Amino acid sequence: MAITTEDVKKLRDQTGVSIMQCKQALEEASGDMEQALMLLRKKGSAIAAKKSDRELGAGVAATYLHGNKEIAVSVILQCETDFVSKNEDFSALAYDIAMQIAATNPLYTKREDLPEDEMEKIKAMFADDVAGKPENLHEQILSGKIDSYLKGVVLLEQDFIKDTDRTVKDLISDATQKFGERIEIGQFSRLSVK
Repeated sequence: MAITTEDVKKLRDQTGVSIMQCKQALEEASGDMEQALMLLRKKGSAIAAKKSDRELGAGVAATYLHGNKEIAVSVILQCETDFVSKNEDFSALAYDIAMQIAATNPLYTKREDLPEDEMEKIKAMFADDVAGKPENLHEQILSGKIDSYLKGVVLLEQDFIKDTDRTVKDLISDATQKFGERIEIGQFSRLSVK
């Protein structure tokens, strides 16, 4: 199937990654837009992993005030250079993350932020759920229950409120691919009247 410039433009508008990456993904997917999108997301995760040890020297602070003025969120989204931090799309990402925090009230940014004793409490909380189940499935069931619970309290594992097919971690990976820099949520704070 011939890849048209319109196809490449459509994929680029959807993802924000370079024209060459979009063209390569479409060629690899034989023109299938959905498959090309999945290939770009997979590559984005690999790129994010490669850049994980780079130093973060810039970023942006974003705020979100809910319409009822009862919830306020501030978040710091970090990147490597001020060139990226001054980009409108980067600021929009920070704002979307602040809105996500307002809506979901996560307790931790990433799973590694949970104290060890908290993780033990979570495991104990679901221990009764595996009782009576086949022994060979205990670990798998327990792991599924823990993952499901953590999706509610760990920001990066949550489904993105504007697109539930993607997680917040996917947004960060996509942005890393798009901007070519390591991007990370530095810290956040959520205030609520109630």
